[in-house]
Amino acid sequence: MKIEKLASRSARARRTHAQTRASGNPRLVVFRSNATIYAQIVDPAGKVLCGTSGLKLKTTGVKAAEEVGIHIAALAKEKKIKMVAFDRSGYKYHGQVKSLAEAARKGGLEF
Repeated sequence: MKIEKLASRSARARRTHAQTRASGNPRLVVFRSNATIYAQIVDPAGKVLCGTSGLKLKTTGVKAAEEVGIHIAALAKEKKIKMVAFDRSGYKYHGQVKSLAEAARKGGLEF
């Protein structure tokens, strides 16, 4: 049963990654670990433009994801980036991933 879940998540990750790369916009890449959530903006050539994480935050979970979303939007504004493609790395769009995306939208990113 566990192998099926890994295969479906990795297939979903390949699909979402390919779609976001094809858009030609910088990608907002999300990674979740057991401890925290990470976000990076990567240009189409693969160079990391800016990134942030919830490592130094006092909160965890959805609250930390919201703060990371707001912070990545502020970093993108400094780099004059408005449009991004949201690469959720195969994670389902709910919980932390959803709150990070909504906070980034409130911060001024469009995707």
